[in-house]
Parts: sequence; structure tokens; C-alpha cells
Amino acid sequence: MGSTVATSVIDVSKTFGQDKDQVTALDRVSVDIRENEFFTLLGPSGCGKTTLLRLIAGFEHPSGGKILLHGEEISHLPPFKRPVNTVFQSYALFPHITVSENIGFGLSMQDKPANEIKETVAAMLKLVQMESLADRRTDQISGGQQQRVALARALAPHPKVLLLDEPLSALDYKLRKEMQIELKTLQHETGITFIFVTHDQEEALTMSDRVAVMNQGRILQVGTPKEIYDHPAERFVADFIGDTNFLAADLNQSDNGRMMVTLPGGRTVETTQSDFPGAGKVNITIRPEQASLINGPSAADLSGTINNVVYSGNDTHVHVMLESDEPFVVRVQNRGAQSAQWESGQAVGIKLEPGSVQVLQD
Repeated sequence: MGSTVATSVIDVSKTFGQDKDQVTALDRVSVDIRENEFFTLLGPSGCGKTTLLRLIAGFEHPSGGKILLHGEEISHLPPFKRPVNTVFQSYALFPHITVSENIGFGLSMQDKPANEIKETVAAMLKLVQMESLADRRTDQISGGQQQRVALARALAPHPKVLLLDEPLSALDYKLRKEMQIELKTLQHETGITFIFVTHDQEEALTMSDRVAVMNQGRILQVGTPKEIYDHPAERFVADFIGDTNFLAADLNQSDNGRMMVTLPGGRTVETTQSDFPGAGKVNITIRPEQASLINGPSAADLSGTINNVVYSGNDTHVHVMLESDEPFVVRVQNRGAQSAQWESGQAVGIKLEPGSVQVLQD
């Protein structure tokens, strides 16, 4: 992944409608997407992620702000003059022509020489491992194979940026997981900047170099999957990315300058964060896998009573009602009889891993 900026979105807004019917889809969004990066726009339906993708593609025009590609403003250019390509959720393949003809269609529209089209199509077929199906019509191949053809067709003109609008959503779960790895490998092999839109947080964490979490037309946080998961900046980010526990706590600064959090029940633990000056009431988040259950409250950071035990295959989710009347979930990996010892109605203690307590900005 390079450090050169491929796409810059600068203070971009987008509104639809007028007067009382006006809706703000994007609210002064700014982000830099790097060259050769797999960058994901992640958020719930209606958050603005697809609108932002369509603005970069040229299918919509911003109400304000600028969009730059390698330093050149492209906001005024129509889609066919932008060195970007899009893979849509529906793939939009031509069912009456072959796989090879679909892949070469865009090159034919650009009046490329026949020998160049043939060589490029052959290279794309090899890239997506579809050589044996080159002469098959696209209505005669599977959904996963159609997805590969759509990718090959989009990559054939060698775009500087490839835009992907939830291209895996139509696939079944197992195939979707396989295609996530293939898509990431494909991006690495081509070196093209991928901008990927999804509402699936597991998909974003699996595939991305960096993720932008969006909500209500704004980007709330940008970071690596690990940064987003381990250090969410806001409650929405923590809640949207994976499972987590929220608790009310007190933040204090110790004599040696460390930030200390007083948990419900009175136990004090250190937080590794240092960007919260002063003291006072705060909200904290703790991931279920960063806590463990113990018998007896003497060495526990939190204590309560189990009210539900949910088996989930690889792990078991143990739901605890804390003494402060706040719910807390602990994820226990299913190793032998380890998870079988916990049952509803049992009084337990909860031990937190060092650095697991994250203080939220809101």
C-alpha cells in the first residue's frame, strides 16, 4: 500500500430535494484514500456511503466541495471521462454474449485494437481464473463466477480506482467468505485502489487496509480494522463494529498522570488512553472477549449474576446482570468443559484484560 493519495474528498456535501423536502445525504465529508489501498466505506443503510461512491464515479454531482483524483479535480467530469470503474451490486452483465465478450465490451467501446482487446481479455480471464469458461454465456454460470466476470470487465481498462458497491451481497454465506479473500488478493495483485461499500462490519474488518465508519451523512472515524475495533472513538462506532458492552464510569487522573477508570462496584482500572483531560462521568466500552468469568468476586473487577447462557458454536455468550443493574456479556471460547461450568442463576465475578477499558468521546 502506497502513501500517495489516490482520491481526495474535500468538504463534500450532497443534498436531494428542495426547501422542506430537502434531505442531506452527505454533510461536509472529507477523506484521503491512498494509492494501492483497499479502502472501505462502512455504515448502515442511508448513511451516505453509496452516495459518496456515486459522487466519485460521476453518477451524481456534489452540492458543495471538491473531489480530486491524483491531485486533479474531477467533480466536473462525466463518468466516461473519469479513470475509474464501478462494480455494481447487480453485476449488470450482458446475458446473451460470452464471458470473454463481456470482459472486452468496455475496451471495444473505447475502440481499442482487436489484438489489444484479445490480449487484455486473456490476461483478465487468467487473473480471475475463468479461462475454461471464456466461451460460456454469462446466464450459464454461477453467481460467484458472474461476480468474477464483473470484476474482470471493470479491471480490463486498467482504471486508477475501482469502485465496488456491495458486490458480494447477492452471494450465499460460504461463497461470500471465499470471495472476500479472493477480492483482497485480486486488489493486492493488481495494485489498483479499491473503494468498497458495505454495511457488513465483518466484511469490512476482513478485507480492508482502512475503514471509514459513516452515519447520518458524516464520517465518524477512519482507521485500520484493528484501530476501529480496539479503539472506537464514539459510541456508534463501538456499537456498529462487533459486539461490545457499555457501562457508565468515573474517569480520574492519578498522581503519576495515568488515566484511571472507576467501574460500577468501585474497582479502579487503568485505561491506556491519554486524550481525555480532566475527570468526571464517562461512558466506557469493553469487548466480550476481553473479559473472563471467575468464581467469587474477591479478585473480580465486576460482579453479578448469570441470567442467560447462549451457545454459538465456537464460543458461548454468557449474559450477566451486574450488581449495578447493568447488563454485561462475556464471550467464553468452547474448549472442552470450560464453558459448561456456567449456568443461569450463578453468582460470578468478571476479570478484565489490561487495556480492555476504552473511554468513549460521547
